[in-house]
Amino acid sequence: MSYCVNCGVELDPSLKRCPLCNTPVIHPSQLAQKDTQARSFYPSRKGQVDTVKRTDIAILISVILVGTAIACGLLNLFVYRQNHWSFYVIGACILLWIFFTPMLIYSRLSIYLTILFDAAAVAAYIGIVAYEFPKTVWYTHVVLPLVAVTAGLVMLYAFLRRKLSPSVLASALILILELAVFCISIELLTRYYLEKRLYISWSAVVLTCCAVIAAALFTIITRVRLREEIRRRMHI
Repeated sequence: MSYCVNCGVELDPSLKRCPLCNTPVIHPSQLAQKDTQARSFYPSRKGQVDTVKRTDIAILISVILVGTAIACGLLNLFVYRQNHWSFYVIGACILLWIFFTPMLIYSRLSIYLTILFDAAAVAAYIGIVAYEFPKTVWYTHVVLPLVAVTAGLVMLYAFLRRKLSPSVLASALILILELAVFCISIELLTRYYLEKRLYISWSAVVLTCCAVIAAALFTIITRVRLREEIRRRMHI
């Protein structure tokens, strides 16, 4: 039931004007709708933007890195000539390019080839640093073997992830064991380079800690109740 806002006479819902004073009948819902339309500053229809292609991102990254490398090389050549500082920047640009662009240009690239390219890029960048110190042999005796060990461990982890599809706990177990191998490799390589002897000291502490954690993870994985309790509490 509605009434005229001017004279107060009772109105029929179908009336557009008051029969007594000829005042227009405005329903509150229509007023709210008009107010909303008046305040709408943006189009109600949303536009669509095309998805950026992976090759476009690769081109953008390449332009940025190549531009940075060329600019730093020119500065080193004509302005700041004290040392070969631009080699480090150019090497970093090459390293970043190898890290990001192959997977964008060719999405079906094998994960093992990607790891191999990344390891080669790291070795090449450290080789640029070693170029400034030609009298030392630390690059061939320590860096290259360590890069090879790291690449092998990453490839092994990727292989186990693909073939076995381990759970989160099993993946953590693999990473803990590989961490122990990595630390032992670092100490053995540096000890042999510095002292021409093979023994471990600080890496033995890391090995002990990793062994305890690995044993605990293996126990949790093999005991169903413990495994389910950990998954429930940690939401994994």
